[in-house]
Amino acid sequence: MDALIIEGGRRLSGHIAIEGAKNSALPACVAALLTDEPILLRRVPQLRDVSTILYTLGALGKRVVRNETSVVISGDGPLSGEANPYSVRKMRASFLVLGPLVARLGRARVPLPGGCAIGARPVDLHLKGLEALGARIEEHDGVVDVVADRLRGARIELAFPSVGATEHLAMTATLAEGVTEIVNAAIEPEVLDLVDLLRRMGAEIDVEGRTLRVAASRLGAAEHTLIPDRMEAGTMLLAAAISRGEATADDVVPEDLRPLSDALRRVGVDVCEDGRSVTVSARGTLRGAAVETAPHPGFPTDLHPPMAALLTLAAGTSRITETVFESRFTYVDPLRTMGAQISVDGRAAAISGVERLQARMVEAPDIRAGAALVLAALAADGATTLRGLEHIDRGYERLTEKLQLLGAHIERQNA
Repeated sequence: MDALIIEGGRRLSGHIAIEGAKNSALPACVAALLTDEPILLRRVPQLRDVSTILYTLGALGKRVVRNETSVVISGDGPLSGEANPYSVRKMRASFLVLGPLVARLGRARVPLPGGCAIGARPVDLHLKGLEALGARIEEHDGVVDVVADRLRGARIELAFPSVGATEHLAMTATLAEGVTEIVNAAIEPEVLDLVDLLRRMGAEIDVEGRTLRVAASRLGAAEHTLIPDRMEAGTMLLAAAISRGEATADDVVPEDLRPLSDALRRVGVDVCEDGRSVTVSARGTLRGAAVETAPHPGFPTDLHPPMAALLTLAAGTSRITETVFESRFTYVDPLRTMGAQISVDGRAAAISGVERLQARMVEAPDIRAGAALVLAALAADGATTLRGLEHIDRGYERLTEKLQLLGAHIERQNA
């Protein structure tokens, strides 16, 4: 099993190159199912999750050509209506192929999804939305069968502004007759990036507040450059802060990072926005703060674990409340082994700041908890051994090399 060996206690400094957003890349690749014409995506991160979605599309009959950070997805014969069980159960985003396949073929069979174990994350909103569009759904033995003679536009009110359900239903609605309204939709930057791609493909989509109006369209070829990954940028800025250093994330959208920037300022970290860059400096005393995750424009749930790592070293007591994924606290036990003082009550964690964390052997239970452990190791006394890198590799490209460029003592040992 591969491991990272991280020697703590070094101040990070320098500039960080941010990749395209993983959470934009996955639905953008799936959107290519809506047409046989080529879709060219640029700034595509080279991550395991992206490889998994591209494999899924290839198995469905699409032709995929990848050249470093560019991907072309086009028609290559008839589409299959049955998704590969391995890839869907390996990564939740693969479930997004269901609606586009039904819209194109009138039928699809897709296993229930897998991915990080951070809560139930039910697909009920996805399936209820497809039913509203006219699909008939049967679920048995962990597999969903969907049939639709014809999809028709409908008004769909989401009980929660789910990113996945919004993306799934928006894509499907582009090929449904008439107009579809998605009410209480997610408006995360990654969702709006998908909307931008769909418009480039020919879709008619209006966004007003949390309502998306999607009109039936003929979709075709398009070129699109993905937005920068605000989760990677946020994680790297938090890494600089926990090391008590100073670093700049370049070619980002500062507005998309503002919920994090505001939280960092409350903790005592200096944050400077300049054009398309954000710089943090953490030379002063860190102080405890209250943070609550929420759908955008609230604090992003994917930055909850890395933020918690920083708060373990903030003076006083901090509180993180999780409103999106109820089981986001998988980082707690490994951080406790490193000396953090954290107690969890329901969906809230109370964090009493400590002066130091201690190096230990720990294992990443999921993507963002793994990032939290990397950050803790950067600040800990001694050398931490971190296993479970298959999770971290799903969400962060060349993490070791980037941290090394900032001055971290980190190396990857291959089993």
